This record gives sequence, structure tokens and C-alpha cells, in this order.
Amino acid sequence: MPLAVVLILLVVGSLIFHVVSPWTFTPLASNWAMIDFTIDITFWVTGAVFVAVNLFMAYCIIKFRHKKDARATYEPENKKLETWLTVMTAVGVAAMLTPGLFVWANFVNVPEDAHEVEAVGQQWHWSYRYPGEDGKFGEVDAERISVDNPFGMDPDDPNGQDDVLVKHPEARIPIDRPVKFLLRSKDVLHDFAIAQFRVKMDLVPGMETFLWLTPNKLGRFEVLCEELCGMAHHTMRGAVIVAEQDDFDAWLDAQPTYAEINAIPAGNATVGAAQYTVCAACHGAQGAGLAALNAPKIAGQSAWYLRTQLNNYKSGARGAHPEDTFGKQMAPMAATLVDDAAINNVIAHIQTLPDNPSPATIEGDVDNGARLYRVCAYCHGGQGQGVQALNAPRAAGMTDWYLARQLENFQDGIRGAHPMDFYGFQMGLMANVLHSEQDIKDIVAYINTL
Repeated sequence: MPLAVVLILLVVGSLIFHVVSPWTFTPLASNWAMIDFTIDITFWVTGAVFVAVNLFMAYCIIKFRHKKDARATYEPENKKLETWLTVMTAVGVAAMLTPGLFVWANFVNVPEDAHEVEAVGQQWHWSYRYPGEDGKFGEVDAERISVDNPFGMDPDDPNGQDDVLVKHPEARIPIDRPVKFLLRSKDVLHDFAIAQFRVKMDLVPGMETFLWLTPNKLGRFEVLCEELCGMAHHTMRGAVIVAEQDDFDAWLDAQPTYAEINAIPAGNATVGAAQYTVCAACHGAQGAGLAALNAPKIAGQSAWYLRTQLNNYKSGARGAHPEDTFGKQMAPMAATLVDDAAINNVIAHIQTLPDNPSPATIEGDVDNGARLYRVCAYCHGGQGQGVQALNAPRAAGMTDWYLARQLENFQDGIRGAHPMDFYGFQMGLMANVLHSEQDIKDIVAYINTL
């Protein structure tokens, strides 16, 4: 009898929770209401079965409970019951599967007027490519992917010269216009999913998959990777902004094409030396950093990372938090570098500075730090050398007090909270594996040994 009561309470509690629960689907923001309809049918069919089976079990427990001198009736077959169960099961399965067939038929038939966007996935990063004015994508090949050619573009293909390359996890699409996302992975299985759009699809290395939708609500929608793509799978975030057509066109025109990226001149270290005089006031003439001015060592740091951070300061993605006192100081200094050429020149000069390890100022349990660093090594490398493909900067040999401060800033949300700082957000999630101030000291002390 107690088991029967538990089963009845389970059914009643589940129904009440369904009615009063605040958890439901995100608001639909595309043309795929059919997906919601299909899920609703599946929910009601399986829900009805859940209620019926559990109440039937409770009924049987009560009806056929032990009674003294009672005898069971032997009935090995009941054709009427079996017929009803077979028919009802078939109807239920058909009700769940049939709508999916219609959804899939629409899903694989992309409207002819749909414009195309390529979404490229890699651990743990999204980037995007748009066709240029010719409306054609240039050829790409995984064998050509490199630090200088992250999309694997064919430099000899004229169709690719006007392709618009967005090396950032945020893309834009116009409202009320069909868009086909071409999906490509550079390393492992990923999945491109936006909950409000109701469509998702796996990215499979070596092949191109796709999905399509017509967005019908303006806004910023988060992109998630819903495939277990590695240890930091949950940090692989991006965004798609649905904008008015004019706003989308203006944004797209402002993005660099493949030809324009190739035309950017390499940094001039000689010119950069003059521009670096502003930086030298805090970071030192040799880029070794000055603790008294809260300026870390920058000599020996990866050029791509320096470029990313300078652009983040200029755009407000970093240094805008009210509690980021030193970031606020750096933001106006970065603004003195007026364009990409100036940034490249300064970085070229920094690359000529002597790369002497920063002196250790933090002590901790190196053995515990080595254990904690195993998580960091997935991105930053076993020797803390940094891995550009994973957007992870060098840590070994850099300023230890600065590393400790940034880990604290990531944990406190002072850094990585800006919606455009996707990699800072990733680091904020990972920094939370350090549960105490001592853990931070231990891991930094270990990094000092690399």
C-alpha cells in the first residue's frame, strides 16, 4: 500500500509541477513553430503514458494486494487487451513521429532566396564567413588552416577575395529574411544551437552541414555548442544578433574582406618604437613591467594576444567595469593607437624586446599548483606557452602578481563580464575551479616554475 500512495503522489506532484512551474521554452524567435508543435505532441503522448502507467500500477497494487485465502486466476492470454495495447501504442508512436517527418521535409528544403552565412566551430570558439558582393564563397580547405589563415582560404580563388571574415564569436543576420547557416568544424564534433530559433545541427569534421531559419524577432541570441566537444565544452559561447536590414548592411560593410586583411601591412618595429614611448612610461622601456605602476610584463607575450587586448580596451570590452581601476587607466592609453597599423607597429616593437622571465613574487604549494594547473593546460599548454588556436595567451615567464590579480578579477566578474568579451567570459567560468585565495597562489607559484 505505501508504494501505491507514492505512485499516486508522484503523478499528482508531476501534474502540479507542470502547471505551476516557471520553467518553459524560451520565446520563439523564428519561423520554426512546427518544432514546438512537434515537441508538444511528444510531451502530451509521453505524459499521458506516464500518468496511465503509474496510476495503473497503483491500481494493481491496491486491487490485487495480498488477501488471506485469495487465489490468483491463471490467464496467460488476453487478446482483447493485447489488441488495445497494440493499437494504442501504434497510434501514440505515429502521433510522435509523423509531425517530425513534415518538419524534416521543410528543414531540408531551403528557400531559394535564403542568403548564406558560414559558421566555423573550433575548441572553444565560433567564427563566421559571409559571401562578398559576388554572392559566392571562396574555396576553403582544412589543410590550409594556419595561424595566418584561420579559415583555410584559397588565396588563388578570385571568388574568395571579397569574402567577409568575422574572427569573432558574434554574427549578425537581417530580420524576416531566410538565412542558411553552412556549418564547418576545424577539429572535433560541435553543435550549432540557438534555443530561441529552435533549430540546431552538428558540425562534423571533414564535411559541411547546414540549417536554415527565418528570424522574426530583433535581439541578441546566445549560440551554444550542444555537443560534448571537450573539457571546456560549456564555455563555447557565441551570439547572433538579429537586426534590421539597413543596420545589418552597415555592419557587414564595416567588416574586413579577405583581400583587405591580406593588404594590412606588417608592423614596422622602427615606427613602433616611437609610438611605444607612451607605453614605456608604465610598462618600462624593455617591456618588463613596473609593479609600482601596476603594469605587467608585455615583452615575450604573443602578438595576437596583445592585439586582442588592445582592441578590447579600445572597444570597451575591457576596462569598462567600475571596479577595474587599472583597466580604466589602460583604456585611454590604448586609444592613442588610432588604427590597426599603429597597433601592429607597437606590437612589432614589443616583439624585439628582451624576453627575460619576470621575477617571482608569489609563493605557494607548487605540488598543489601542478595538480590545479592540469585544467589550465588544456588551453594554455603544458608549459604555459599559450595556444593561439584556443585563444589562450602565454602564462609562463609573465608577471605573477598580475596573473593572480586577473584570476581574482575573473572570479569576481570584474573581467569577462562585458557581452563582447567572449574569451574573458570563458576564462571566468574556468577560474572558478580555484576555490580559495591559496589555490590562486599555488597555481601561480607552479606557473613560475614553467
